[in-house]
Amino acid sequence: MISYIALGANLASERFGPPKATLTAALALMAERGLPVAARSSWYESAPVPMSDQPWFINAVVRLDATPDPGPLLETLHALEAELGRVRSIANAPRAVDLDLIDAGGRVSASDDWPVLPHPRLHARAFVLMPLKEIAPDWRHPATGTHIDTLLAALPADQSCRKIPDTQAES
Repeated sequence: MISYIALGANLASERFGPPKATLTAALALMAERGLPVAARSSWYESAPVPMSDQPWFINAVVRLDATPDPGPLLETLHALEAELGRVRSIANAPRAVDLDLIDAGGRVSASDDWPVLPHPRLHARAFVLMPLKEIAPDWRHPATGTHIDTLLAALPADQSCRKIPDTQAES
């Protein structure tokens, strides 16, 4: 089953350092846990959503070609977040790492199921859709069938997200 994972961070982790280093460590740890990355987007820099005075995020999306069922996959991602220094507090808080399961084989689940698939806010986030388009240009939202280009065109104009050279993603 093909799955897509969104990665993000806007705080340094005590163990791995700046956001890009932490996200790079996340990719290595995913491979160690039997989740090798088949494709990774470029790194992107994005403003917090909703807009706030917290630091901007470093983001990417990866494709995993052979994944376990969504529940065990998400449990593994949450365990990796904890290992990488994620402390869960309030919604939209700054974080050392965020690993979101955004699509698992095109599965659609009810809002009271766990995990909720596809990710309930992916369609409204430039920092997910822009890198996702880079590695899956023909992707369609599993629940609505909407093409990624249509989703990108419908994004609010106030979302700032841009591709950055790897050398600028260090801090």
